[in-house]
Amino acid sequence: MESVRMGIIGVGNMGSSHARCIAGGQVEGMTLGGVADVDPARRQWAAETFPGVPVFEDALALMDSGVCDAILIATPHYLHPVYAIEGFRRGLHVMSEKPAGVYTKQVREMNEAAARSGVVFGVMFNQRTNHLYRKMRELVQGGELGAIKRTNWIITDWYRTQAYYDSGSWRATWAGEGGGVLLNQCPHNLDLWQWICGMPSRVHAVCHNGKWHDIEVEDDVTAYVEYPNGATGVFVTTTADSPGTNRFEVTLDRGKLVCEEGRLRLFRLRESEREFCRTAKEGFAQPAGEWVELVTDGENPQHRGVLQAFAGAILLGTPLVARGEEGINGLTISNAMHLSSWLGKPVELPLDEELFWRLLQERIAASRKKTAQAVHFDVAGSFGA
Repeated sequence: MESVRMGIIGVGNMGSSHARCIAGGQVEGMTLGGVADVDPARRQWAAETFPGVPVFEDALALMDSGVCDAILIATPHYLHPVYAIEGFRRGLHVMSEKPAGVYTKQVREMNEAAARSGVVFGVMFNQRTNHLYRKMRELVQGGELGAIKRTNWIITDWYRTQAYYDSGSWRATWAGEGGGVLLNQCPHNLDLWQWICGMPSRVHAVCHNGKWHDIEVEDDVTAYVEYPNGATGVFVTTTADSPGTNRFEVTLDRGKLVCEEGRLRLFRLRESEREFCRTAKEGFAQPAGEWVELVTDGENPQHRGVLQAFAGAILLGTPLVARGEEGINGLTISNAMHLSSWLGKPVELPLDEELFWRLLQERIAASRKKTAQAVHFDVAGSFGA
């Protein structure tokens, strides 16, 4: 195979952006093989925008057509595992938009199907390509700063209007989307949080549904987590703060990382804080250190970078930005936050997947029906759809 023929399932906000990128020749070794969408208006748009590219009204018809070697799934969240599994059955390589799915029970089945298939499976965690987060992971996972003591991420710059939530009948409903800010905007942040700092072992969260918008799912969340080594963390997010904040702090035994406003700084301690605490003779003494502005490679290829790595994995066997199987990690955290809020108490990981699924079904059964004309927004510069 000299080039990967990509079939895109769903050409809404994100799918259309990916289609333009591929059709525009921005991904070496990848061409646009075909697209599918259930919306006639989007099919017409695709036919007019990409002359000569086959357009299908059904995802399975696209997969069975022979025009693609791989599929990119950019549909509402519940369908990500459904179409991924269908792709695996047909021997197609699969790239899924975030999140991997709505509930871990379904995503675990998807991962098992991927393992049996032997094809390349990736997930669109484009923020992993950001040089600042890559540097944070290098320092935290490298061990030179010692063990994590505390993590804090205030990520409230996901501002959305009521018009955004009214733009699709599936948006911001338990039946259509399966959640709010945790499932739509924050999969990136939850993935990065665990990718850099590791998975927590205990989660206690409060999720406010429709606090700031006329929606039935969460738009304001505060969570507290505990890690296996005794470290703690706080995660705060909303789609209603303007101006919002994006400040990610990781405190370790030998320093503190702060990522904010496009900068990554490190307060590097000259010795272990734990050792200093035990041996210092003065009650108000503090370990010495200094702030350092960290230098990175500056690269941040985002979605194009993920697709380029996907093509490389298929054609050359090179690494993916994020393996599809890793999508379950951040989803486990968001499921735990929902479950904790529903139960009104902390939950332990591994998650009780059956309990989560049952309580989700209750919410789906009571989900209100929305009628909305689909509206497509320009997502350039946005990490969430």
